[in-house]
Amino acid sequence: MLEVVRLTFVVSGIALAISSAFGIPVGAWLGLRRFAGRSLLRAFIYTGMGLPPVVVGLAVYLLLSRQGPMGSLDWLFTPAGMVLAQVVIAFPIVAGLTSAALEALDPELPLQVR
Repeated sequence: MLEVVRLTFVVSGIALAISSAFGIPVGAWLGLRRFAGRSLLRAFIYTGMGLPPVVVGLAVYLLLSRQGPMGSLDWLFTPAGMVLAQVVIAFPIVAGLTSAALEALDPELPLQVR
């Protein structure tokens, strides 16, 4: 029983660290910069935020199954596969919330900080 709880915390912690390491910079870039294709990228991230976990699980299963593109890694039903699935779920949430938080800041805040 405790082994299952430990595995849950380890997998979730690793997935959160990976999602934060990539999601916060992407969200900051998306929230602070204006560039071509920004609206499309925001729509993609916000769509990812609304994906049901069952859909993500099915996509990861198809990706990691023997006939899938990553089947040679043999990650299906392993902690590495669970981390991948949680990163796919958490990355858009981290990036989207970071972007929304930075967009809500006063545009003159950097001047005030200086």
